[in-house]
Amino acid sequence: METKTRTANEPLDLSKWRNVPTILMLAGGALALLGFFVNRQQFAYAWLLAFMFFLSLCLGALFLVLVHHLFDAGWSVPIRRFCEHIASLLFPWMALLFLPIALLPRTIYGWMSVNPLTDRALAAKQPLFTMPMFYFVSAGCFLIWWFLSNRLRYWSLEQDKTGAALPTYRMRTYSGLGIVLFAVTLTLAVVMWMKSLQYQWFSTMYGVYYFAGSVWMTLATVYVITMILDRRGVLTEALHEHQYYFIGSLLFAFTVFYAYIHLSQYFIIWNGNMPEETFWYVVRENGTWWYVGLVIIFGHFFIPFLALLRIDVKSKFAYMLPLCGWAWLMHWVDLSFNIMPIPHPEGFPIAWIWLSLGCFAFMAGLLAKVFLREYAKHPPYPLKDPRLIEAMGFFHPVPTQISGGELGEIDDLRDAPPQFRGGNR
Repeated sequence: METKTRTANEPLDLSKWRNVPTILMLAGGALALLGFFVNRQQFAYAWLLAFMFFLSLCLGALFLVLVHHLFDAGWSVPIRRFCEHIASLLFPWMALLFLPIALLPRTIYGWMSVNPLTDRALAAKQPLFTMPMFYFVSAGCFLIWWFLSNRLRYWSLEQDKTGAALPTYRMRTYSGLGIVLFAVTLTLAVVMWMKSLQYQWFSTMYGVYYFAGSVWMTLATVYVITMILDRRGVLTEALHEHQYYFIGSLLFAFTVFYAYIHLSQYFIIWNGNMPEETFWYVVRENGTWWYVGLVIIFGHFFIPFLALLRIDVKSKFAYMLPLCGWAWLMHWVDLSFNIMPIPHPEGFPIAWIWLSLGCFAFMAGLLAKVFLREYAKHPPYPLKDPRLIEAMGFFHPVPTQISGGELGEIDDLRDAPPQFRGGNR
């Protein structure tokens, strides 16, 4: 049995992929630079699209770290460290990637060229929608994200050194304050950077809508990273096979949550039938945007919903990896549906997709290089977390799902022999 398991779980050889981040940076940077000189407005929107995509990944990782400490979770201990590294990309790297947006605000945001004295919709949003507040809110968001991600990772690494209780209590304290700051800053950021593209529009659910899609895509990313590190033998000893089931279950939950939020926003606005609100959807029913909307309905909800209904598939890598890649694609389509109708109301800009992919590739390569560098500097998972033994599925005084009690009683035996902890291949 042991021989069969080892054969099925041969380590991944990633040596051929070592230069991929650099290639993505160079190729994507060249395309982005070309687009800047060819059409500055199109470059600005393509850059904003890529930026909001990777911002959602970093914010989703920060959220997972916060809720890990808030709920004193055990199963998520092995994935916490790389989530901390992803969240730490918010500053300074995402702040640096925000600079083109900060330097081209009038190219992107039409309200910056409108006099609020002659526009009631803009006047109603004063003083938030002003140039000084745009920069003030942006700086404030990055400052708070830096504070939270920096402090949480700092005390996490201190926990590795000492194993004392103080780092654990500090992380819980920061998470209690941080979840409130997270909700406020995420909402302000998405309102200022994405919703304000059509400043006349009203929606009280837009922040939650962006949050739901962000965590959904981040969970898909976490699943893939966990699998890769498991196959590389980095996390294998710290993982129980149930981690994959839990991540897959959360992915299923946020599939439903995202659909609920998006449908609720659409239903309330359309049922109210107020031109100040319905115009946002009317614009997105023109041209090929109608078909993009259908892609979101079926691709962002129905396909992953039906695909994740079965319990056993959540631990099958050959099944889950394409689904996680699909989640990245659908999240990108969803953000395009929000951003690109402003410069292209007639339909999806196929002719400019090379520029969007160039900006995306550059940011993906840069952030991947930084992440891999930081991950290599520190222990791959929290070595002295008090819940690590539960995450591994070993003996626990009271059998629970976290310790494998309900999903596999044999793993709770004190003298149970070491065994492979990862998922199915």
